[in-house]
Amino acid sequence: MLKAAMLAAVVIVSVAAAARPASAQAAPAGVEKKNYNYSESTKGRFSEAVTVTGPGKMIFLAGVGAEDENGKGGDILHKGDFTAQCKYAFDKIKRALEKNGATLGDIVKMVTYLTDVRFQPDFGKCRQETFGTTPMPAHTLLIISQLAWPGMLVEVDVTAAVPLK
Repeated sequence: MLKAAMLAAVVIVSVAAAARPASAQAAPAGVEKKNYNYSESTKGRFSEAVTVTGPGKMIFLAGVGAEDENGKGGDILHKGDFTAQCKYAFDKIKRALEKNGATLGDIVKMVTYLTDVRFQPDFGKCRQETFGTTPMPAHTLLIISQLAWPGMLVEVDVTAAVPLK
């Protein structure tokens, strides 16, 4: 009987300890986060790139599509032309990475959104032409009903990582 009571007490203490909320941890010293906007149309709406610097630098690019970098919000280039929108999006990605000391080879994760599954073969070709012999990053492809602006056919999120120099 005493063993059963002691076992019950140990179980209760263990469950109570596990149920306690973890204490909040402060960000490690030396970690810095910066947000960037390269296009006038995005300022105040979302960050086009976010970098996190610590033991390495991580670069997060917001959904990149065929928005006109020099236009106003909703100005889409190459309406109705999936391949041109895809190439333009990857060109913007390359330039944003370069501004942050990275290349396509530094991409560790991509998420691509297409508005029509019939664009999948064209996307595969566009991506292959863009990356060439560069190893492909981890990638998720989603088919959705609409993107941020009417006329957008493709949007790509990118996460890249580079060592500190």
